Amino acid sequence: MTRSKVAVLTTTPATVRTDYHELMNLAGYRDVIEKDADTALKINISWHFFYPACSTTPWQLDAVINAMKKDGYDPDLIHGCHNRTVVIDSHLGERENKQINVIEDHGLRNVHLYEGEEWIHIRDAVGDLADEFLVLNDVYADGFSIPRRFIGENIIHLPTVKNHIFTTTTGAMKNAFGGLLNEHRHWTHPVIHETLVDLLTIQKKIHRGVFAVMDGTFAGDGPGPRCMRPHVKNVILASSDQVAIDAVAARMMGYDPLDLKYIRIAHEKGLGCGDPSEIEIVGDKKAARQNWNFTDPSEELTFAGRMQHQIYWGKLKKPLEWSLKTWLAPWSYLASVVYHDLYWYPQNGNDQVFEALQSDWGRLFHNWEHLTPDAAGFPQVGPPPAGRTKSTAELLKKGIRVLGTAMMEAPEVANRLRKKK
Repeated sequence: MTRSKVAVLTTTPATVRTDYHELMNLAGYRDVIEKDADTALKINISWHFFYPACSTTPWQLDAVINAMKKDGYDPDLIHGCHNRTVVIDSHLGERENKQINVIEDHGLRNVHLYEGEEWIHIRDAVGDLADEFLVLNDVYADGFSIPRRFIGENIIHLPTVKNHIFTTTTGAMKNAFGGLLNEHRHWTHPVIHETLVDLLTIQKKIHRGVFAVMDGTFAGDGPGPRCMRPHVKNVILASSDQVAIDAVAARMMGYDPLDLKYIRIAHEKGLGCGDPSEIEIVGDKKAARQNWNFTDPSEELTFAGRMQHQIYWGKLKKPLEWSLKTWLAPWSYLASVVYHDLYWYPQNGNDQVFEALQSDWGRLFHNWEHLTPDAAGFPQVGPPPAGRTKSTAELLKKGIRVLGTAMMEAPEVANRLRKKK
């Protein structure tokens, strides 16, 4: 049996394009991503505002596209792929995180899965495989839908290295969460680990090829996937084994991968390898052995994180969780936007962003629109900003707009409006 392989390299802005190209080939992406099939680049937006380590970086997206073009992939068969949640505005996010700049510069299609795409019932997509789900049949008694376009497509996940308050770490496996589940994804939070395993089972059935390219130029410690402490780590990872890449990233963050439930279950079910001793590391083996000693996010939850834990697993579960499956659910969406967008980011995040923008990667992000790469990367990254790039007033204005969008696009509200019409 062939060992699972994870490629790890260190990188710099000046060499990031060639480094990603080497990384993807070390991990053997051309063996699993077939050239005659459409390829979705599953972009991660964990926050519509830019926050280091939170979402797919523009250099990550650019370098993956550049590598595929160099290796003979038809750009007409590559597209950016976005999901949507009621608390994350994907259109705002792709602008604020400068992902749309990359897609347009490369002339690719840009697909938002909730806009004009057909979704089909899971049993029409995977048949009797649905009988093997660990939890999804219980969560969704009437089933759920997935995008029809995913069937037969390649998919390349583009996560970042970071903590998560529900799963301790998040990466390739969690990146499928938004794209494969339609409305009411929050219903799965009490069984999130098993859900991620079920989603990987689905992916292996429907996709022609599955690959992941993970950016750790910034890595997120603390209560992710949003309210984190970003650190410059200068590493990138790639693998065709979604379990193995998450395991290696988790070990670098300082965790035992098999202590993380979603990795352990997937490993035991044979969906990938979660045991670092059984994973072949190629590239920079010394970098892969780093231990950053990140803090378990459950030990330093924000107020919002503590409330979520109480609702899904604690004292508030009985009095409140039921409301999340009724027309009352939008209260939780609004509470999240108020806390994160209108309070935490202006109060805490803006200062951390300013500090991160002083680094080489931060300067690359800040000046992205004005820089021209060469074949290897970005030899010049430009100056850092002199002050905060967004005022508190501007952040509050955008946060209020997101609040309105979250209310109007909440499935419970949208369904009631459709019924009235």
